[in-house]
Formats: sequence, C-alpha cells, structure tokens
Amino acid sequence: MKAMRFTPKGYGGRRRDPDLVKREGWHDEGLLAVSVEDERLTWPERELVEQLGTKLYGKWASTKEARHG
Repeated sequence: MKAMRFTPKGYGGRRRDPDLVKREGWHDEGLLAVSVEDERLTWPERELVEQLGTKLYGKWASTKEARHG
C-alpha cells in the first residue's frame, strides 16, 4: 500500500519571493507594503512612509536606537 503524499495548501513546496508577493499585492489589490528602512528609498521617501504609517496606525513602537543598538 502506498502512503498518500498530501500537503495542505500553503505548506511545503516553494516559497515565493517576498518582493514578488508585494509586487503582486500592489498590481492586483492596490496594497502597498513598504519598510521604513528600505534602502531603495531616499530619505524624504522613508520619512513619508513613516508619516503615513503613524497617521494610519499610530506611533511606531521601535526607535532607530532600539532597532540598531
């Protein structure tokens, strides 16, 4: 008797690249996931991301000192 090889959806297989998931989320749903620390952004862009996050969700609990030190 052969053992069944069943993997529930979302388990096993290949993991998608996080940037691909973000890109598809933007293209398909209009959702944007951006890190305040994304080095592809300029300083003013990172500040804007932080301001938007604060406006929508409240103050960010971590400070730069706490994250890096």
